[in-house]
Amino acid sequence: MSKVGITETIIRDAHQSLIATRMTTEEMLPALEKMDKIGYHSIEAWGGATFDSCLRFLGEDPWQRLRIIRDKVKNTKLQMLFRGQNILGYRHYSDDVVAYFVQKSIANGIDILRIFDALNDPRNLKTAIDATRREGGHVQAAFSYTTGPGYTLDYYAKYAKQLEEMGADSICIKDMACLLKPYEAYDLVKAIKGAVKLPVQLHTHYTAGLASMTLLKAVEAGVDVIDTALSPLAMGTSQPPTETLVAALAGTEYDTGIDLAELDQITKHFAGLREKYLKSGQLDVKALKVDVNALLYQVPGGMLSNLMRQLSDAGKSELLGEVLAEVPRVRADVGYPPLVTPSSQIVGTQAVFNVIGGERYKMVTKEFKGVVRGEYGRTPMPIDPEITKKIIGDEEPITCRPADKLAPELDALREKIAGYIEQDEDVLTYALFEQVALKFFEERKKKKYGIDANADAAIGVHSV
Repeated sequence: MSKVGITETIIRDAHQSLIATRMTTEEMLPALEKMDKIGYHSIEAWGGATFDSCLRFLGEDPWQRLRIIRDKVKNTKLQMLFRGQNILGYRHYSDDVVAYFVQKSIANGIDILRIFDALNDPRNLKTAIDATRREGGHVQAAFSYTTGPGYTLDYYAKYAKQLEEMGADSICIKDMACLLKPYEAYDLVKAIKGAVKLPVQLHTHYTAGLASMTLLKAVEAGVDVIDTALSPLAMGTSQPPTETLVAALAGTEYDTGIDLAELDQITKHFAGLREKYLKSGQLDVKALKVDVNALLYQVPGGMLSNLMRQLSDAGKSELLGEVLAEVPRVRADVGYPPLVTPSSQIVGTQAVFNVIGGERYKMVTKEFKGVVRGEYGRTPMPIDPEITKKIIGDEEPITCRPADKLAPELDALREKIAGYIEQDEDVLTYALFEQVALKFFEERKKKKYGIDANADAAIGVHSV
């Protein structure tokens, strides 16, 4: 067994999980060159919700963020999270948009694309995998880990083998809801290593308090790389602490080769930011607590806060227990999808409607109908025909790859924003987040043509 690689998540998933992706590029900058010298396997720097958050809340161009990080991180591979045919948005995009997004991600500095699908439908990964290979990037094909009928070691081993055959360079076990327990992780890694000849990486969250033990057992089973976050933004709904795992493996056959003293220099920078986030209320101490109920309800941290907000907005906070009990029933009705974006939001919102409405499926969301109709792909387990009829009536479900029904979009999108385009990437920004992108483009134009500082403040523009 060679040394275990570490993927550092502090500038992507860690702050997405704990402070709603609000870390600015300016806050990252002082640490980037030091992080580059640590000896990480990779730094997860982009993708997930960072793109949306840059535009919506920070007044930053996500493409410029990537270029700045790439300029400072010259030796370490940069990694991103990519939702297959959803890219970084919430619907399926046409193949030309997906391929162009991959091309521009790699051109702007991404080395490794972790590509997954919320339903574990491999057809939704094909375009992104093929485009990444064409552009010379590293395809890390991921499966969303969950439990339920049919989710056996054999299911995951076969899926990993299928991903290898599709062109994956490595496999990632993506445990977004912290459901993977230590000994199960050991067996799962063994099963996948026995099925494929590729490196295997494990991504998990600390939510239920098991994650450090889970990573340790995975290491013993032969996992090649693990995801961790520097301690100021670790634990809770984030990843296990980088320093702890580095210390635990030091001097063993799995030694990461990372120097704890050098890590400490970077930790100090982020410790200052942690204090700032705590004082501002951006970092809620509730997000740091261990919640073993995650194992009972299989609800990821972000989904739980979503449900609480929806109920609060409806003045029905007292119904949280009923909604949490309804979530697994709704999930079962639609073929046991893993609860990850966007399926977690779709299942969760429908569970809220079922409870508040006092009758199951009295009100049905457009997105929930979309899952039943097959718009998001094939569900892991078949949907009961009676449920299908109840939700979409006599409509014929989609059985082909959903993107096969989408016409090319790029040219039409370019036409729509012809007056705003300042870089090729703008058409992709608009494709993913139309209204948010237009607002960002307007503010960028105002900044460029010399609006004074007071006007900047009035329209909410922030400098990077």
